[in-house]
Amino acid sequence: MPLDELSVAAWLVLGLAGVLIGVAKTAISGVGSLAIVIFAAVLPARESTGAVLPLLLCGDAVAVTYYRRHADWAILGRLLPGVLPGLLLGVAFLVVADDAVVRESIAVILLAMCAIQLWQRSRGSDIAGTRAPAHPHGGLSLAMGATAGFATMTANAAGPVTTLYLIMAGLPKLEMLGTGAWFYLTVNLAKVPLSAGLGLITPESLAMDALLVPAMMCGAVGGIALIRTMSQNRFEIVALAFSAAAAFLLLL
Repeated sequence: MPLDELSVAAWLVLGLAGVLIGVAKTAISGVGSLAIVIFAAVLPARESTGAVLPLLLCGDAVAVTYYRRHADWAILGRLLPGVLPGLLLGVAFLVVADDAVVRESIAVILLAMCAIQLWQRSRGSDIAGTRAPAHPHGGLSLAMGATAGFATMTANAAGPVTTLYLIMAGLPKLEMLGTGAWFYLTVNLAKVPLSAGLGLITPESLAMDALLVPAMMCGAVGGIALIRTMSQNRFEIVALAFSAAAAFLLLL
């Protein structure tokens, strides 16, 4: 979409989306789901998946810079191998899906992941202070990696998937942020040639992202300040709430 066709109101909400992406990358990943919804509302839903990707990568670079020492490489190594099949399945889906299907798919993915997280909480396994570090078995890790790959390729919505996996692995919030930062950076870099090949990244979208980077940086700084004030339990509850809110907004 040409930038001169965007209204002042559209730029304002895109700026808000940029702030939310910054917060998502350095604090609450679920907040990023609202940013994805905003992009899908302002731009054609299919086009929005590629348009937001460079801005997400800028946020990933900030998060890796700040949380790089907190990553759990063993957990990351179990999650990444399943991502490529999920990405390729997502590419095939985007080739045949129209805007309406993509929009509905974003919502369904988010709602499904929220439902799984609610089920997990109902079992009482994620109450702060009661979980021991775990090592999800290989099959589960591959399945979650593939789901994350599909979700991020089709909807930039891997956040709830990886959050659930990292909760199941028993990681505290800083380790979740550090591991997630490296995961998202790796996966989003892998998505660039795929999205470009589908024509979803254009000179116009890159110019738009460049204008939104300052808003993203403001959100990232705010997220770093916010995470210092949050307990583990509140951290997980807020992430889940934002993911669910984003899915319902997309269905309206």
